[in-house]
Amino acid sequence: MIEVTFIFSSGEKAALQCEVGQTLLDVARANDLSIEGACEGAMACSTCHVIVSAEWFDALQDPSEEEQDMLDLTHGLTRTSRLGCQIRLTPNLNGLLVSLPNETHNMLG
Repeated sequence: MIEVTFIFSSGEKAALQCEVGQTLLDVARANDLSIEGACEGAMACSTCHVIVSAEWFDALQDPSEEEQDMLDLTHGLTRTSRLGCQIRLTPNLNGLLVSLPNETHNMLG
């Protein structure tokens, strides 16, 4: 197990114990966090947009070209924005800190 901390737009934090191999979208759904994930992780929307803390961004694998294309359509894009469905947790991400954006836009519906 590793720990991931989600920071909500209100400033509240949730430090969660997560299994290696889960995606951030999996973790959010399992813990009833406010991440929509409208496309079920198929990378066809951007409703699982998260903002990775700058100190953790370089620890992630580089985003694929598909993810970069989808991020270009993301509301509130930042330099450290990623799709939660594409961040698979590994042991070296123990302590990961991510923020949930104020809003997302569902292009599927």
